Amino acid sequence: MFDAAIKAADPKQALAGHLPDRPKGRTVVIGAGKGAAQMAAAFEGLWDGPLEGVVVTRYDYGGPTRFIRVLEASHPVPDEAGLVATKALSDSVSGLSEDDLVVALICGGGSALLPAPPDGLELADEQSLNKALLASGAPISAMNAIRKQVSQIKGGRLAALAHPARVVSLVVSDVPGDDPAQVASGPTIPDDADRKTALQLIDSYRITLPDRIVHYLASSPDDTPKPSDPIFERNSVAVIASAALSLEAAADVAQASGATPYILSDAIEGEARDVGMVHAAIAREVALNDRPFAKPCVLLSGGETTVTIRDTAGRGGRNSEFLMALAGGLEGLKITALAADTDGIDGSESNAGAFANGQSWRRLRELGHDPGALLSGHDAWSAFNALGDLFVPGPTGTNVNDFRAVLIR
Repeated sequence: MFDAAIKAADPKQALAGHLPDRPKGRTVVIGAGKGAAQMAAAFEGLWDGPLEGVVVTRYDYGGPTRFIRVLEASHPVPDEAGLVATKALSDSVSGLSEDDLVVALICGGGSALLPAPPDGLELADEQSLNKALLASGAPISAMNAIRKQVSQIKGGRLAALAHPARVVSLVVSDVPGDDPAQVASGPTIPDDADRKTALQLIDSYRITLPDRIVHYLASSPDDTPKPSDPIFERNSVAVIASAALSLEAAADVAQASGATPYILSDAIEGEARDVGMVHAAIAREVALNDRPFAKPCVLLSGGETTVTIRDTAGRGGRNSEFLMALAGGLEGLKITALAADTDGIDGSESNAGAFANGQSWRRLRELGHDPGALLSGHDAWSAFNALGDLFVPGPTGTNVNDFRAVLIR
């Protein structure tokens, strides 16, 4: 099922139906995200004409291209290489004419890969911002709305630099709801959020940010590009792959295997452990009482959960934390689950996620571990590593957020 979900989001297949018309002038390709190199290679294979450009991806996520430069930088916390990559993207779209075409290949992960602190702030400030947001437990939409206001490149600003060239944004969505302006914090897609919006979100989600960031948001004049600005009139946006399409492909595999699939949602958000407990409660009801679904069946879901770090934390990610909570609610039952990030990385470790079942907590206790303490300490990676149940497919070349499958036999 996971393989089918990834194939449904394959860049070449997704791009094929969304190629823009060739321009009179130059074709410049830019991009950012954990699947940007694969998107660039796919676009090169499909494009009938000259092209040039540059994309940035996470370290070790690069790939061979002929005409488009692939740069690598740090994720999820930006670094100096990200600054260099951001300047390269900005330079590549400077001085274009209205006869030129900019193709923006955007996917998840671009927010961290495109640091561009505004005047008065430094890279260290943007690093502190990212760390605080990642630990806050706020939904990705809130995090990206705040990031846009602390950047010279996000929130449509990169597209503004390309004016008067036409900008076509081709987006692989990794955000619940598939709003393309939220993916990678929308470097080429403006929205209506402003500094006031960011401050309200910080207050609503009780996010503790460095004083310099808060001062900047509160005191700087709002310069956020708006969708109504005439410079964006000729631009277009298309979401070419999403969690919904990938879950449907996984459902086809389940159906063919004799387990009825039920897609709960492609846009689930919330605390990873809470979402895990809810999935466990539904799965238990099916396993014990054949309701609301009859077994054998598979519960499928997507979206992006969050993990709020309140004290010290071990090693983990949102998918492994989801699974630890799920496994605690499934003890003794014949239920198996996989939760994984479709880009191949769950958090900052090398695994995409893990496998869990009704025996996971018992096996951990037999190995001398306290599963409840591991969950409370945000140390789910250590738990599944001890069990040998980590799922490590490596970089997949795409990113449509999280994939969760719970098989009830």
